[in-house]
Amino acid sequence: MDVYSAGVLVFRRAETGVEVLIGHMGGPLFAKKDESAWSIPKGEYEIGVESAEVAAAREFTEELGLPVPDGPWIALGDVQYGSGSRRKTVTVWAVEGDLDPDAIVPGTFTMEWPPRSGRLGEFPEIDRVGWFAPAIAEPKLVKGQRPLLQRLAEHLAGTAPTP
Repeated sequence: MDVYSAGVLVFRRAETGVEVLIGHMGGPLFAKKDESAWSIPKGEYEIGVESAEVAAAREFTEELGLPVPDGPWIALGDVQYGSGSRRKTVTVWAVEGDLDPDAIVPGTFTMEWPPRSGRLGEFPEIDRVGWFAPAIAEPKLVKGQRPLLQRLAEHLAGTAPTP
């Protein structure tokens, strides 16, 4: 089963260099994890029903409660990850901006917790966000999203390959 997702990676230029805004995945499965438990704000969409760009903006707002910052969208391309019969293709754009992590109002999702308990709980899609230098963000991000940091760095350095 192929799943398609789209997202926006916000970056800013700080005194110490470029920083990216990523979110820690909410819910009990990631509560005590840090490495590989953060994500670029993104979400699923259906090809042919909605464009990846529209989905990326919608999901950014749903997950963070804020609109995508104004400015040009930089295409970072696709990454693919997953295992078994579930493969995910994620299309990401970068946008320069400076959002306040304290202004984030995350969307929520419902899941059964604990498993097989019959009890449904509501959890934040992202339980916290933070600005990180790419070298700090890399091990925090889900492994399949890590190449996007290098693509952003190449773009900012003017060394990105031409499509």
